[in-house]
Amino acid sequence: MPPPSTAPLAARLPAPGSPPLAQDQVLDAFVSWVTEAGLALYPAQEEALLALLEGNHLVLSTPTGSGKSLVATFLHFLAMSQGRRSFYTCPIKALVNEKFFALCQIFGPENVGMMTGDAAINRDAPIVCCTAEILMNLAVREARPSADYVVMDEFHYYADRERGVAWQVPLLLLEQSVFLLMSATLGDTSSIEEGIRGLTGREVARVKSAERPVPLSFEWRETPLHETIEELVSAGRAPVYLVNFTQRAAAEQAQNLMSANFSSKEEKEAIKQALDGVRFDSAYGKDFQRFLRHGVGLHHAGLLPRYRLLVEKLAQGGLLKVVSGTDTLGMGVNIPIRTVLFTQLCKFDGEKVAILSARDFHQIAGRAGRKGFDEQGWVVAQAPEHVVENKRLAEKHAVSGKKFVKKQPPQKGYVHFDQATFARLQAKEPEPLESRFEVTFHLLLGLLQSETTQRGGGYGRLVEMIARSHGTEYGKAKLRRTAAERFRTLRAAGLVELHRVGGGYRGAFVRPAASLQRDFSIHHTLSLYLLDSLPRIDPARETFALDVLSQVESILENPDVVLWKQLDKARGDAVAEMKARGMEYDERMAELERVEYPKPNADFVYATFNEFAAKHPWVGQENIRPKSVAREMIERCATFNDYVREYGLQRSEGVLLRYLTDAYKTLVQTVPERYRDEAMDDAIAFLRATVRGVDSSLLDEWERLRDPEAAAQRQAGPAPSLPAPRPRALDADPRAFAARVRAELHRLLGALGRKSFEEAAQALFDPEGAWTPKRLEEAMAPYFAAHPKVDLTPAARRPHNTFLEKGADGRYAAVQRIVDEAGEVDWALHCEVDLAAERAADAPLVALVRIGE
Repeated sequence: MPPPSTAPLAARLPAPGSPPLAQDQVLDAFVSWVTEAGLALYPAQEEALLALLEGNHLVLSTPTGSGKSLVATFLHFLAMSQGRRSFYTCPIKALVNEKFFALCQIFGPENVGMMTGDAAINRDAPIVCCTAEILMNLAVREARPSADYVVMDEFHYYADRERGVAWQVPLLLLEQSVFLLMSATLGDTSSIEEGIRGLTGREVARVKSAERPVPLSFEWRETPLHETIEELVSAGRAPVYLVNFTQRAAAEQAQNLMSANFSSKEEKEAIKQALDGVRFDSAYGKDFQRFLRHGVGLHHAGLLPRYRLLVEKLAQGGLLKVVSGTDTLGMGVNIPIRTVLFTQLCKFDGEKVAILSARDFHQIAGRAGRKGFDEQGWVVAQAPEHVVENKRLAEKHAVSGKKFVKKQPPQKGYVHFDQATFARLQAKEPEPLESRFEVTFHLLLGLLQSETTQRGGGYGRLVEMIARSHGTEYGKAKLRRTAAERFRTLRAAGLVELHRVGGGYRGAFVRPAASLQRDFSIHHTLSLYLLDSLPRIDPARETFALDVLSQVESILENPDVVLWKQLDKARGDAVAEMKARGMEYDERMAELERVEYPKPNADFVYATFNEFAAKHPWVGQENIRPKSVAREMIERCATFNDYVREYGLQRSEGVLLRYLTDAYKTLVQTVPERYRDEAMDDAIAFLRATVRGVDSSLLDEWERLRDPEAAAQRQAGPAPSLPAPRPRALDADPRAFAARVRAELHRLLGALGRKSFEEAAQALFDPEGAWTPKRLEEAMAPYFAAHPKVDLTPAARRPHNTFLEKGADGRYAAVQRIVDEAGEVDWALHCEVDLAAERAADAPLVALVRIGE
């Protein structure tokens, strides 16, 4: 997409009330804008613009970097010139956000809105950015969604096993819309085109081009990986994107490259300066920093977002020679790449290890070569490691003629590939997009509740959708049987009702039961279970807040890597205990099969969910997932880094952070206010402080999207990143302020109790640096001389052990009583909070005055 000209593109449209522009005037205005940006249209772009101007749908399949986004921009401009609305959809929220800001700069923020599962901003704007799932729900629920034009970016997600249905439903329901379907790897779309043509009566233009702005060169290498990379760097082909297919492999390759040297002293010094002031204080921070200082970036979903963003910034600045990442880096992440280097040509596809699909190969390879920077891009495939090693051994023994034992291919995680495989993938067209349409309870109930439900309209729409779907006739017959079975299930449960047509006419129509209308939400199936189960928890229980948190955790997606580590530890502890009891090996192994990761209140969770599912069949394939991650951290008063180290999650910090963020967001957004006692406030404050202390970027985005003032401020002017919220008194919400202070006092208490005095010093507002770790240790020495330990259990951290009082000078006195294991309370942390003091954003509030009796 070109950089915006001085005035937003929308300024080239006539003022409200003026006659609309003719088609040729629309085209002229857009082309002049492109010209002023210093660009010229490619032939494929010109063909695409003319097709859209004629009112046709468009399937646009051109390589990465060929300007598909510019064509989408024209469609938005065309829609505005006609006084109509356009939608932009793509697979993930991060790309939706990125496109939102880009379109704000081009069209002006008042003309662009955004809808995600978390929030909606300026939703009535003429241009709306959203995920495909949001557009699907609009198409299902609204009788005539005002989506006159629809851009579906990365349209190859149509074939995604999990999410493909969200991409197909709008194509089956939005009869009045004009579609722009675009991707670099579409393959044969004739069946999809036929379906759209039949639905809308409009022609479907197809613009396809294999001509890349930056041509690619393909090479097969049989040298050791570090030698291949050194050769590529020395030949001026960096930055190199080293493609791995697991997070573990990406991290291991980054570590292996520490023995190679491809950055000069001057380049390493430039990296050092760029990293000045950057925090690397997580458990994985030291390793990550070592990679960067060596000129190697690491990029995968298991990293903290701030680490991934740092890699992107350093790479954009030309400071990283190699980025070792997973194949998700091919999703459009903004990292400049000159060479794509495949470590292998096979991966686990969700069911088995198989050769890459042509679509995956071309999607990843297409990242090579930067338009405007490179004259050529390179795609290099590394031969299997055993092939490289056998070639080396053959050369070594060629002179002596001695025989040698060949290295065998891996037994697991590998399918044979060779240079011929590489050549076939280059030549092979992306596979045809496979229809993923299915009839779910979500879809059926959404249709029954839609604005079109009149005289069977809901179920009738479903039958029509099945007929319009892009699968085979056999597949459609199966879908009709499934629809009938699920309708009967809903009717048997009393959730839908048949109403006879009156006025002497024969027939009946379907309506949802009144009770369903009150409590059903298509977006949050398990959230309904959560709300249904909360009243059954006794509020008098001492663990009430933690039990509510356990219900919240049971509806969240499993952070599998964390749970596997919990299970490993649980089994290790169980084995040690059984050995101590003298159990025989066979008995121990049988007992181990019953060991699980922590599942607090599992019986209650399963029982209440089974009751809920029996009454609400739309739960369908959803299942409840009891677990304890956030609760375990709160119960132990564990810090993020302590938890990561205990379970060995250094390479998966990002997974843990996302999970804790989701737990926090669900507590805030879904749990009703009536369940928010002081202990629950403390749990929320603990999670918020933990997430913000590690990496605030995910939480910042969510909180600012939810804040109407921040949303209004963002709409006031375009910005490349989220604006800072307006200043607000920290104690404006006394309840939230008290919870935050308690969370900080508990963090300080936990650090002192664990004798982690450096962490305790970091938990304080101490601009003068008076409370050094050594001084804190000395201050606690008399306590530990009289009391072996500090009780850090939730009971010892109940709100009645914390006191907060506002003084006449506007400062707050804060006291945290220290409870020992015997329950004695004769020491306390005496602190103060001065809100008038200057401090960095999200710096600690609590300043320590003294520790004593």
